[in-house]
Amino acid sequence: MSPVSKEPDRLCYSIAQAARVSSLGRSTVYRAIKAGRLAVVKVGGRTLVPAASLHRLLSGGAA
Repeated sequence: MSPVSKEPDRLCYSIAQAARVSSLGRSTVYRAIKAGRLAVVKVGGRTLVPAASLHRLLSGGAA
């Protein structure tokens, strides 16, 4: 029996990852960002979606 390793919970997702894990399309994710319903952070050249922001969007809350 091999040990089960659990990855730590993600802090942020890329746009593509956020779309995949939420079952939303990339365009929908970008529209939510533009509308201010989904918060993002810029790190270097990357745009990251904080997991908490994605959870709020999916639960009907504000960014």
